[in-house]
Amino acid sequence: MANNLLAGKKGIIFGALNEDSIAWKVAEKAHEQGAEFILTNAPVAMRMGSMGDLAEKTNSETFSADATSMEDLDNLFELAVKKFGKIDFILHSIGMSVNVRKGIHYTESNPDYYMKAMDVSAVSFHKVMKVAMEKDIMNEWGSILGLSYIAAQRVFPDYNDMADAKTLLESIARNFGYHFGARKKVRVNTISQSPTYTTAGSGVKGFDAFSSYAEDNSPLGNAPSGACADYCISLFSDLTKYVTMQNLFHDGGFSFTGLSHSVMDKYKK
Repeated sequence: MANNLLAGKKGIIFGALNEDSIAWKVAEKAHEQGAEFILTNAPVAMRMGSMGDLAEKTNSETFSADATSMEDLDNLFELAVKKFGKIDFILHSIGMSVNVRKGIHYTESNPDYYMKAMDVSAVSFHKVMKVAMEKDIMNEWGSILGLSYIAAQRVFPDYNDMADAKTLLESIARNFGYHFGARKKVRVNTISQSPTYTTAGSGVKGFDAFSSYAEDNSPLGNAPSGACADYCISLFSDLTKYVTMQNLFHDGGFSFTGLSHSVMDKYKK
């Protein structure tokens, strides 16, 4: 990738927990490409994770914020205004399901847990953009990204209520993307990434099978987290100024492959 694609750009990165996090990889790549940013995560995630190490490595400031809290988001964006004035990019890399954590089957989902998953994993994306728009913090041609998964379009039985959350996330990107583009020339997209061994992803029942099947049914194989980070950087850069309201598959071709020879060979008699 070319050097200094994000030179002079400022941003906010949500969701870096540890070195397995896609947000962590994005932060490293953004720093390499010349960006400055604030790292943020929920208070419990900041206690559990090692974001301080990432902040030191990337010379970044950290801020504890629950992305479902309008008050926390208001405080976070106030910090960003004071630090940067306006910003150029936001990464929303947040997902959590209590039903998944507790092993509750989709058809038996606890409704309160279900709504919590929607709030954390999807509605928080709307909240982040609402505050960003209200504070007029985004520069024109800025870029906002959320991370999704193909379970928003296809049934993966054990992906549980996270599938519904990803569907809502993608819808929010399209609808808010229209308004942010029309008003402020800001683009909003989601990236549908291959199964990736993050802390959240690997907690899904049968994740090893998800990943192995996707690997076998993708002509290029699963896209690693570092490659996803590179894709995020390209979408934060000025090279993609007219890409918006899209769900962009970054999955080695899995999303458009009906059945690969590799998978077929396993069923041949």
